[in-house]
Amino acid sequence: MTVYADSSVFVSLYLQDRHSATAREWMKQNPRVWFSPLHFAECAHAISQQIFYRKISEADAESVFDNLRRDRLAGLWLGTAMPEHAFDLCADLARRHGPKLGVRTLDSLHVACAMELKAERFWTFDERQAKLAKAEGMKTI
Repeated sequence: MTVYADSSVFVSLYLQDRHSATAREWMKQNPRVWFSPLHFAECAHAISQQIFYRKISEADAESVFDNLRRDRLAGLWLGTAMPEHAFDLCADLARRHGPKLGVRTLDSLHVACAMELKAERFWTFDERQAKLAKAEGMKTI
């Protein structure tokens, strides 16, 4: 099973939060999960914000970055470039669903990437993304 998990799922896997147990449960299904430069950029920002808000130390953040790098190099995630037409599809999703669902750019960009990569499932902890994915016929948890 191929899964597109938005960045919130990866953050919950690498940083302890209220969704961490759920994210770990989802991963027990042994899915093949896509990981793009968008994921990496969002994870880097989320980890850095934890330092900014003094929730973790810089040393702890480096450990989290090391774990993420190690898992990427080990092939735990399916590395991919941003799909070629993701931004065009993102804009189309915003036009068609934005007025009703209130989706943000990153919401529709993640869903567009999942659609372009032909992911079998879409995982997120974000309600707007989940509603958008469902509106486009994607299976969510």
